[in-house]
Amino acid sequence: MQRLEGKRSIVTGAANGIGRAIALRLASEGARVLIADLDEDAAGKVAAQARGEALVQKTDVTAASDVEALVGRAVSEWGGLDVMVNNAGVGVAGTALTTTEEEYGFVMDVCVRGTFLGMKYAIPALRDSGGGSVINMSSVAALVGIPDRAVYSAAKGAILAMTRASAIDHVGEGVRVNCIAPGTVDTPWVARITSGYDDPEEARANMQARQPHGRFVTPEEIAAMAAYLAADESASVVGACMIVDGGVTAR
Repeated sequence: MQRLEGKRSIVTGAANGIGRAIALRLASEGARVLIADLDEDAAGKVAAQARGEALVQKTDVTAASDVEALVGRAVSEWGGLDVMVNNAGVGVAGTALTTTEEEYGFVMDVCVRGTFLGMKYAIPALRDSGGGSVINMSSVAALVGIPDRAVYSAAKGAILAMTRASAIDHVGEGVRVNCIAPGTVDTPWVARITSGYDDPEEARANMQARQPHGRFVTPEEIAAMAAYLAADESASVVGACMIVDGGVTAR
């Protein structure tokens, strides 16, 4: 399928995991992709695997100057922007009591501030290009209670709320803002989270067991949803939270 032929897109946090899968999927459907990540070398490897035109830019999504430059590069290289995927995020395991203030600040800064800055600088470019799609990355943790994810849940809930508010703010400008709420996705993030437990393998098994369909969600399944939201066929999808969770929220 080439339903994204000619679309100019940015994906943040695209060096691995969900972001990598989204970048490769958008490229496979004809989009030009600007791959943004702090890990420039890993991002370059993704670009080398992408079908079609792919650029790389080292980006700290918490730095306004970096995000402004990222969007500016897409506009200067391609003459505009059609799709912005605010995927970059981090998480920590912990309750409100066990999470440190430093961890709180880190998670909120990357997830919430990063998404805010992505919209702040991308939406004017999308509007100037005649409209486009913003895809933010929320989580089922924004919708149901997940043990040991207090601050992560707060951050993803903020992204959901900001998505809906921004969708109403900008729909009249031809900019659609939506988010995806994945369940537990099998990415390097799982290994980082479980490494903090006494028994990482048990923690991984518990994370997998809470998926009613009996397995982790794959990055490619999230990427398929992102491709749909990027495409013109989702023109009436505005302010939506697209759940891809294997049934977690259906319980």
